[in-house]
Amino acid sequence: MNYTLAQDELEGKVILVTGAGDGIGRQAAINYAQHGATVILLGRTVSKLEAVYDEIETLTGRQAAIVPLDLQGATKQHYLDMAETIEGQFGQLDGLLHNASLLGTLGPFHQQDEALFDELMQVNVKSQFLMTQALLPLLKKAPAGRLIFTSSTVGHDGRAYWGNYSISKFATEGMMQVIADEYSNTALRTNAINPGGTRTKMRATAFPGEDPQTLKTPTDIMPLYLYLMSPNCDENGQCIDAQPKK
Repeated sequence: MNYTLAQDELEGKVILVTGAGDGIGRQAAINYAQHGATVILLGRTVSKLEAVYDEIETLTGRQAAIVPLDLQGATKQHYLDMAETIEGQFGQLDGLLHNASLLGTLGPFHQQDEALFDELMQVNVKSQFLMTQALLPLLKKAPAGRLIFTSSTVGHDGRAYWGNYSISKFATEGMMQVIADEYSNTALRTNAINPGGTRTKMRATAFPGEDPQTLKTPTDIMPLYLYLMSPNCDENGQCIDAQPKK
């Protein structure tokens, strides 16, 4: 599918991006701002968020907002407070991109560590569960609310040695489908993206012997991220591959 958007497609929108400090999250935040949105940058490393903030301001003249938050330690109250702050400061929230994830340790299922399992589920699943619950009232009030989760190829089909990460992405897709179905009769559209093999630090960790130059960059896959966040998106309850097999 060819995803093309007008330059002002997201004008007046307020969009929150998690894991916005680098990789796909960073590029999505920049692209949303370039198409007119006010972007809220969420991540755990302030210096990285500040660098993205500066880049957005340089490229667009727009000022983003920064929310430093470690999803590993965040509680339900953190997300409720964040929702209150967003409503107080911006008066709206039109879109949420759940991009932040941990890879964990790849290896045989019987060797998967319980503590690492809990850590991965906390960041990849529970934090998204709690954050979405807190922000749904704002997203429902938006004229064209958009909620995007991030899955993986191993979230479609379980793969040997991908253990906890694969399990977490199955859970992510399930959560997306439940929300999409519950709000199918509203203006809220909920979908997931499978980025595919992309030139990021997480990919390099999973495939250390791979030549990164053979992979698409985060910029290359942005058209889908923009489309699913736009008011023109009709899809709901879908997990779409950013790099569909030919």
